[in-house]
Amino acid sequence: MSKTYETILVETPRPHLLLVTLNRPEVGNARNTQMGLELLGLWTTLADRPGDVRCVVLTGAGDRIFCAGADLKQRQGMSQEDWLHQHAIFERGRDALLEVPVPVIAAVNGHAYAGGLESVLVCDFAYAVRPARFALTEVTRGIMPGGGGTQTLARVVGERRAKEIILTGRPFSAEQALDWGVINHISEPGQLMEDVFATAEAIRDNAPLSVRQAKKAIHNGLQMDLKRGLMFEIEAYNRLVDTEDRLEGVAAFNEKRKPVFKGR
Repeated sequence: MSKTYETILVETPRPHLLLVTLNRPEVGNARNTQMGLELLGLWTTLADRPGDVRCVVLTGAGDRIFCAGADLKQRQGMSQEDWLHQHAIFERGRDALLEVPVPVIAAVNGHAYAGGLESVLVCDFAYAVRPARFALTEVTRGIMPGGGGTQTLARVVGERRAKEIILTGRPFSAEQALDWGVINHISEPGQLMEDVFATAEAIRDNAPLSVRQAKKAIHNGLQMDLKRGLMFEIEAYNRLVDTEDRLEGVAAFNEKRKPVFKGR
């Protein structure tokens, strides 16, 4: 993960935790084609081989905007072919993010509009600062959500509220986002990253294979009926029984010590 990027920052501020920062603050961290390509490459690498990464935090540069969506200045005058090509890159990046096996937490440092909110919804869960505002504004620009918003938002807030949010394009507050399940926690300004890293470290300290299997069971099981979801859960569970970490977890409990998990 040592590659140098133009539009994102990738660093390991604490052991086994990867911090990814959308780094175009001069344009509200809006996604251009280059950012789309860089995120696609990063998420694809993590989906294929996360290495020693146990949790990812996604945030935006600055203290005002998480992500304003697609860069409309770049899109001004863009041909239909180029527009569709760029959007295909964004779509592939979204799908690659969904395939990342370790948890991805969105640290929403400011407003998340359009594709910015869609990115939040694709993450496993999110914390946000109190001043943050959220919106899917695409219908006010002659398009519609195309980064998963019509599907991910409806699954979180329900069909009727999703229709209201998407069809009006009106922003909603962090308090509403918390009430509706879009975010999990509101942090005061200056406290966000401390709160997020505290949760990320709690995840990191658990058995890595267990965390990955549990994430997979939740995500895939919700696409099935209950009976098939329960069967999928047991398949995921059974893969952990013969691991070193399962043996370590039981031994640590009986020896009254903190377990040392190795992801094996």
